[in-house]
Amino acid sequence: MNTPPSPTREEVLEALRAVTLPDGGDLVGRDLVRALVVDEGIVRFVLEAETPEDARKLETVRGQAERAVLALPGVAKVNVALTAHGPAAKPSPRPPQGGPQGEAPSLKIGRHPTAGPATVPGVKRIIAIGSGKGGVGKSTVSSNLAVALSREGWRVGLLDADIYGPSQPRMMGVSKRPASPDGKIIVPPVAHGVTMISIGLMLREDEAVIWRGPMLMGALQQLLTQVQWGELDVLIVDMPPGTGDVQLTLCQKFDVFGAIVVSTPQDVALLDARKALRAFQTLKTPILGLIENMSTFICPKCGHEEHIFGDGGVKREAEKLGLPFLGELPLSVEVRLAGDGGIPVAATDSPVADAYRRMAKRLMERCA
Repeated sequence: MNTPPSPTREEVLEALRAVTLPDGGDLVGRDLVRALVVDEGIVRFVLEAETPEDARKLETVRGQAERAVLALPGVAKVNVALTAHGPAAKPSPRPPQGGPQGEAPSLKIGRHPTAGPATVPGVKRIIAIGSGKGGVGKSTVSSNLAVALSREGWRVGLLDADIYGPSQPRMMGVSKRPASPDGKIIVPPVAHGVTMISIGLMLREDEAVIWRGPMLMGALQQLLTQVQWGELDVLIVDMPPGTGDVQLTLCQKFDVFGAIVVSTPQDVALLDARKALRAFQTLKTPILGLIENMSTFICPKCGHEEHIFGDGGVKREAEKLGLPFLGELPLSVEVRLAGDGGIPVAATDSPVADAYRRMAKRLMERCA
């Protein structure tokens, strides 16, 4: 029996036009459908409301939309996420409180009452690995450090939070889509002893993510809270470069144990690394240490060592700022080939892996 082909985007939108809203209109007519993806029988999209309150009211509609699309020929699974474009509505003014003169209550200017940072069930520590700019090897460090920690005996998870440029599926050698028995909880794959998840596992390799800030934040929260992480000693979060929505969401909404900043020793990279450090410090996230990547290059043919990007700049910066220095990592063709081949060099017995093992031990000591 032949499986019917996946529906077109227009066929999915036509099905969603039949889903009416409690206050009138339909999902498409009211322009609530975002990030619609149809891929080999799997349909994913986001319903974006104006406020969190509006999003909560759409929970019933979300179920109706899921069922409407699932009824289309060729659809095997539907994933619908709810998000909000703007902040919550301001509460109604309270009557004056206080003494007999009706003095106004004490207010903290610029601060809004919020719930405390959330934890991820089963995860002891969340560690963010960031950088001030792209191209310094942050994702390579994240995957190899995760594997090295696992080989040292920790239960490790790896979250690829670089939504626009997810590279961990390739580096960890994972291409299979994660399972989701109930369409809500995501069962992550395990590679090289590390439980990992990435938005890249849910997209085609050449598919671009074109999302606004609220959608990025919603995706990150889903990857943290809807993934079945199990019991972990540490969850390594590979952050996007810079200081944007993902950094803000992670550090404000979740209980982050600490952050690590990766940089090359060259002056331009250090300028941006300082910005990343200040961002984490502003968000009250402890700095666990700095890592100098691409510190030296050793020619594989003649053995000559060259400091292409400078010598010891990150270590000096750490000393100047009074921050821990976790170590130096060489610029190595073997590391690049291993990452491209889906087997991080830290998963091998190569001498190059020793630097990651030493770094993992230092980090474990700092987390003790």
